Amino acid sequence: MPSHLFADRPAPQPPRRESVDELISQTRRLRGDVDAVRRDAAVDEDDPQGRWQRALCDLAVHQLDDLWGHLGQLKEGLPALPEPQDPPGRDEQLRYGEPPRRRDSLLSRVGSAEWNLLTDEVSWSEELHRIFGRPAAGDPMTLDELPSVVFAEDQGLLTGMVTDCLVDGKPIDGEFRIVRADGRVRTLHMMGEPVLDADGCTASMWAVLRDVSELRRSQRAVRESQDTLSRRQHIDRTERRVATEVHEAVLPPWRGVRALPGSGPAALELAGHHLASPREAFTGSQWLDAQELPEARALLSVGDLTGQGIAATSTLAMLMGALRALAAAGIRPGPLMGRLNALLDSSAQPTLASTVCCQYDPASRMLTWAQAGHPAPLLFRGGTGRALPQQDGALLGARTAGVYGQAEIVLLPGDVLVLHTDGLTRGTGSTDDSPGHERLLSLAPGLTVARSAQDCVRLIIKELDAAERQHDASVMVARVAR
Repeated sequence: MPSHLFADRPAPQPPRRESVDELISQTRRLRGDVDAVRRDAAVDEDDPQGRWQRALCDLAVHQLDDLWGHLGQLKEGLPALPEPQDPPGRDEQLRYGEPPRRRDSLLSRVGSAEWNLLTDEVSWSEELHRIFGRPAAGDPMTLDELPSVVFAEDQGLLTGMVTDCLVDGKPIDGEFRIVRADGRVRTLHMMGEPVLDADGCTASMWAVLRDVSELRRSQRAVRESQDTLSRRQHIDRTERRVATEVHEAVLPPWRGVRALPGSGPAALELAGHHLASPREAFTGSQWLDAQELPEARALLSVGDLTGQGIAATSTLAMLMGALRALAAAGIRPGPLMGRLNALLDSSAQPTLASTVCCQYDPASRMLTWAQAGHPAPLLFRGGTGRALPQQDGALLGARTAGVYGQAEIVLLPGDVLVLHTDGLTRGTGSTDDSPGHERLLSLAPGLTVARSAQDCVRLIIKELDAAERQHDASVMVARVAR
């Protein structure tokens, strides 16, 4: 088996110089692009996905540096030119195709050694002395001395590799960690082979040792950040599942048509729908609710909470329980909003909520409503649509003592009432919902002649779900029986 001293002989068919130059140029461009992405990446320590992306960029830069250096050596051949006293700046390096040399560049961390078993001579390259943190003029370490700087856990591995090489003639290919005199821990990748004499006996052993500490650190960072990201994704999936289950337990999903209360010419036919946003995951913070109250009255409400996940759905459960109980006790919409505001204001979990709350009396066909930072109900009658007068009232939980106005209107047979969250009419990246509001009002001719509340919901969804929305949206349609 030939010694490493003959490894620099050119191959019988060396690659064309032009193809190597092109590979060097491509690697240089790719390395610059990856480095730019790495520099521009804003890493939030609380964001596992951002840390994972940054770790992958670091690893890619290390590997491209290594590839760049190997291609440069392939182009120039040996012996390597001595490093100049005044190394060129970064601009010159990029101009002449030389890879940038960092303090921990992979290109400066490869050394070689040969241990002669017949003469006990040891030969180390200058770079190997630097890797081990030893003076270049000092004596190289023998095979017996080498384990003294190796991690205790790795000493058996190194001894086994050397023994297999010297006794059985097996090639060496493995890694171990060393502790240098300055206390720094380095990870070395060792590759070597036995050199046989004329009688086939092992005369010496040569090896190439490469400091792969930075490369392994980058790979470890990728694995750790990937594990953190996987755990975070698992937690997020679990929280979304629990939040969905709690949300559906408090507010069963709307399917089909509901009638409240009872039957007759003044009864309300109800339909509702939740439109998920393609831009964000389920938050569990919105609701649409219809509840039958004493004396055949009806409670209608639509709203949205700040927050998401389990925290939002638990607050939603508390709020809906209070809303239904207060309405069942006969509290009118205006005072009811004040009670809910006090509840959120005193809650341990700071939360804001926007909502519109309506109570309907079928005996008088009187609709009473109040709002808290929410779009007003829309009334469609006789082929036209309009927003009912906006009532005073800040977001629930925003003020310690909020005052909420209320108003009344008599509904007529065939009237269509639409309650919705602002996500229905607000487009992507916009805080102005006027265009969406006008589009919704323009549906008046179709809504007033629709055969059912469910048909009204379908018409609204068809018109307003065509464009991408920024947030989830909920819509409820209440149609007075003809």
